[in-house]
Amino acid sequence: MKAITNNIYYVGVNDRNKFLFEGLWPLPNGVSYNSYLIVDEKICLIDTVEVDFFTQYLENIREVIGDRPIDYLVVNHMEPDHSGSIALIKKYYPDIRVVGNKKTFGMMQGFYGVSSPSDVEVKNGDKLNLGGRELTFVLTPMVHWPETMVTLDAANRVLFAGDAFGCFGALNGGIIDSEMNCDTFWLEMVRYYSNIVGKYGTPVQNALKKLAGVPLDYICSTHGPVWHDYVEKVVGIYDRLSRYESEEGIVICYGTMYGNTERMAEVIASAASQAGVKNIVVYNVSKTHHSYILRDIFRYKGLIVGAPTYNTSLYHEMDVLLSELAHKDMKNRLIGWFGSYGWASKAVAKIQEWNDTALHFEAVGEPVEMKQAMDADTRSRCEALGKAMAERLIAERG
Repeated sequence: MKAITNNIYYVGVNDRNKFLFEGLWPLPNGVSYNSYLIVDEKICLIDTVEVDFFTQYLENIREVIGDRPIDYLVVNHMEPDHSGSIALIKKYYPDIRVVGNKKTFGMMQGFYGVSSPSDVEVKNGDKLNLGGRELTFVLTPMVHWPETMVTLDAANRVLFAGDAFGCFGALNGGIIDSEMNCDTFWLEMVRYYSNIVGKYGTPVQNALKKLAGVPLDYICSTHGPVWHDYVEKVVGIYDRLSRYESEEGIVICYGTMYGNTERMAEVIASAASQAGVKNIVVYNVSKTHHSYILRDIFRYKGLIVGAPTYNTSLYHEMDVLLSELAHKDMKNRLIGWFGSYGWASKAVAKIQEWNDTALHFEAVGEPVEMKQAMDADTRSRCEALGKAMAERLIAERG
């Protein structure tokens, strides 16, 4: 039994086996699927878990309430890692009433073919009385699906936040942040946000405005720890990320076939460092999973990308990364670029095309194009690019 506060219990599960979240994002530390039980005059379950874990999930629920029935199931988010057990829950608790908004029920019918005339449809600001407490529902569309909402237990200062304020990483014994060392979760929160929620900065800001001024002691997300000691910090992280705010620093990422383009990246990084920028990360786009690169592009303001020409076009992995980045709708970033070719020049022009048509970042420095291998002139131009980015960042220091 894992109590949070005032008859609110954690009944979620850990997934340490899945290799890729959503088939895309690496999970080196696993992930949790969080669900919560409120035990009042009426019993309310908040979200479910991925269906593969239903047996364990049911045991967790029964450990808290034994054979008592569940009166309500609140569905904050219909993504299957949170809604996957709905159909089975309804089999074990046939009188349960599902609480959601209009879009919730359309998706529930589409995913699982289940519905009931006793289901409770709620709108923004609607309330549900459980006896000793009242739940308030706040619709937060496009954070990050159209049906998303959050549930507030104002009397106990608890927010059931759906995917908001979540992060990658299984829970290793403790459930509440005060019970654990949270150091491993902070960068995983940024990676989670940047890859999954990152496109939806404006909806996140809208959601934060709806919740502004609401006193919170606990944030119960559907992934990661229950936030208690760090409530202010995690809200601040989501606020900054959704505003596309950044730190001073440079992400240098490159593609390379035989090491020549890599040499350009190393020279650029060295020049930026010598010019006074300390936060510099360098990635080979064919080796490092793009989710980590995108995470750091969200963190740092400067981006320098480079790749060789391949089959008279742009090196594939760089083309994929720029496509992924274009879908994030990021703002307030700086970009420089470089490239190489053996016999047909194309990479530099293709990178510029990506920025002109999709990214719209502020271009810094002169692009560098190298034919075949490094010479003194190419080295000098690479140094100038790294220095230009560094000086542009340093100019913004307060």
